[in-house]
Amino acid sequence: MEKHTGCKRLIYALGYSLQGLIAALRFETAFRQVFLVLLAAGGVSFFLQVSPVERLALIAVLLLLVLVEALNSAIECVVDRISTEHHLLSGRAKDYGSLAVLIAIIIALATWLTILWPLIG
Repeated sequence: MEKHTGCKRLIYALGYSLQGLIAALRFETAFRQVFLVLLAAGGVSFFLQVSPVERLALIAVLLLLVLVEALNSAIECVVDRISTEHHLLSGRAKDYGSLAVLIAIIIALATWLTILWPLIG
């Protein structure tokens, strides 16, 4: 297998990333949901009277959520590829991925509430 280097490697990496995004949007309901939250809330953030740093934080925590959901989906794919039989460790791996998503949601909500509280309070 030929190893790509330099700009060619970057182009291939971008292509693989786009394939991953398309696959996640096509096959993963939870990913679609958090991606729509990113688009909607990220767009709304540009209409809020917040500082550029606060806007960056609002968008960054949404991207964190999308990232964690992508990793969770990857874990689930690998576990299901190995076996669809119920196994304690397979269930635990999926539960840990789900926990990571929950933590990312809590971080996103806490960030949004902390920044928006003065505007709505």
